[in-house]
Amino acid sequence: MTSTLGNGLGGGDAIVRTQADETADYQDTLDNFAAGDYTEWPNEAGFDGLTEERGPVQVHVSGQIPVWAAGSLYRTGPGVYKVEDTAIGTYRTNHWFDGFAHTHRFDILPDGEDKVKMYYSSRRQADEMIQYIKAYGDRPFFSFAQRRDPCLGLFAKIMSTWRGFRTKTEDKWIETISVAVVPHFPGLESAAGNLKDRVAAPENTSIDMTSGGHQAKLPKSVWITTDNTMMKQCDPRTLEPIGFATQKVLHPELKGPLSCAHAERDPVTGDVFNFNEDFGKDATYRIFRVSAATGETDILATIARPDLKAAYIHSLYLSPSFVILCVPSSHIAARGLMIMWQRNVKDSIEPFDKSKKCKWFVVDRHHGKGVVAEFDTDAAFFFHTINAFEERDETDVEKNTTSLFCDVIGYTNLDIIDTLYYDVLLKQDDAHTKFWGDKERVKGAMTHHTRWHIRIQNNLPEPAEVPETAPVLPPAGSLVAPPPISVEKLFDIPAPHSGELPTINPLYKTKRHRYVYSVVYRGKSTAMDGLAKTDTDSREVLFWDNPSGHTPGEAIFVPRPGATAEDDGVLLSLVLDGYCENSYLLCLDAKTMKELGRGEIGFAVAFGFHGVHVGE
Repeated sequence: MTSTLGNGLGGGDAIVRTQADETADYQDTLDNFAAGDYTEWPNEAGFDGLTEERGPVQVHVSGQIPVWAAGSLYRTGPGVYKVEDTAIGTYRTNHWFDGFAHTHRFDILPDGEDKVKMYYSSRRQADEMIQYIKAYGDRPFFSFAQRRDPCLGLFAKIMSTWRGFRTKTEDKWIETISVAVVPHFPGLESAAGNLKDRVAAPENTSIDMTSGGHQAKLPKSVWITTDNTMMKQCDPRTLEPIGFATQKVLHPELKGPLSCAHAERDPVTGDVFNFNEDFGKDATYRIFRVSAATGETDILATIARPDLKAAYIHSLYLSPSFVILCVPSSHIAARGLMIMWQRNVKDSIEPFDKSKKCKWFVVDRHHGKGVVAEFDTDAAFFFHTINAFEERDETDVEKNTTSLFCDVIGYTNLDIIDTLYYDVLLKQDDAHTKFWGDKERVKGAMTHHTRWHIRIQNNLPEPAEVPETAPVLPPAGSLVAPPPISVEKLFDIPAPHSGELPTINPLYKTKRHRYVYSVVYRGKSTAMDGLAKTDTDSREVLFWDNPSGHTPGEAIFVPRPGATAEDDGVLLSLVLDGYCENSYLLCLDAKTMKELGRGEIGFAVAFGFHGVHVGE
């Protein structure tokens, strides 16, 4: 059908839309899905038949990628999803989040004063897992959404659950870990766990290539994280998996099984913040900080409430004064223990219920006050927070409060998770039409960019010293903090003017930001079908004018050195040309959303999840 949102031949100026177009463009997206436009968009090559290229191999560069964008772009995510010739036939992964980990690196090197050269390398991170599946026909341990064999009897289910309880941590080395890339994770230098007698590249090792006298300088260490406490280390140069750790090596109290893949890093100190989630009579969340200066870990708050449920959580917030944990309405049944029975997270989550509110906890970062505010908002789900920042206006001065702002890409229910099954993405067995042909489920899978404004009281009492004769205190973490002075939703930007995998200029982390870059659904594909720049002040949106069948990935912002404008930089996005089954690394002007150049890889590269640019 005809659309105002592009996807013709591409290559032109960005498509400009305004706040006045939000309702029409949202309806246009629903109409595209209803018309079945997504059935014509080829994206299979980004999921299947993927190869490993240990390289580095040189990539042909066209256009003009700026020299100041030089550095190494690491990306990770699922690669292949099938294992052929196992003991019981072909093994197929059900959900994209469980695809076999594959990590990539693009090295951009100066080539004279105004040109660059580009090299590409990749390495699978789950060879041992694939070998296990070849031998036994099934994957060990737990997964995100791998469906259990319906023919499996009760005794077999009990035994597999029991084996899960008894599995040694070091044996989970073979687990596939593939969500986010974290260079220089503090506190893990001497706690890598199962090193398999392999040694990482020394700090600042140069890869074996030169360009006009330049060599790519690599980080000292690279760790890959996921939504549990396990982390896998890969060699920054070869990308070979070499190390394994859990959060427990950072601090003995971080013993719970779940966490989030997107730990937050302070842009000034380099300290890393995250939470550890433990199961039991009540769910317990421990908010912690790992010092970049010392490698030491301290617990900032322990949170447990009778009405606080275990939940699947993918990210959290960080502002200059606070760590903010929002527990969404993705509650795990049986106090979290359902995972042990189902052996996956997805089937352990309770059905969505509008009465199950999101619960927020604002944790002090600097003064040892623990939770300083907590409150509820309407039931919702989210994968990705965007940013959090603080300001003080006249009302704050008058009331002695601080205004905390939290931006998130959210959903009205859990339907988005079902869009990421392989049979939906790859249009198999009519699963795609069953989902995308259901208008109400389509609405549930549409993104909403929400900004919350929370006024936090400043004059909170310091923690009191407990006298020797004090009465028995409630369990740690059970003391309830006061609510904020006020909580307000400032805006809610619907799809496709908002999208997933949101990024900002990294120099604006924990500061007020204006621009958010994301991949969007416009009803053209079963996967992402566009890139957008959203202006949160004017609500204007610029869409990259991508050709039909060109599927973009997360846009990584690289700021221009010395820039004063927030959008002065470039975006790097891995794009699949689904018709030619070739991928390219796209470089867009972050201000205009017009193409500056690209690196043509010559074959298909897995879509993947997230990445990080490590500059020169």
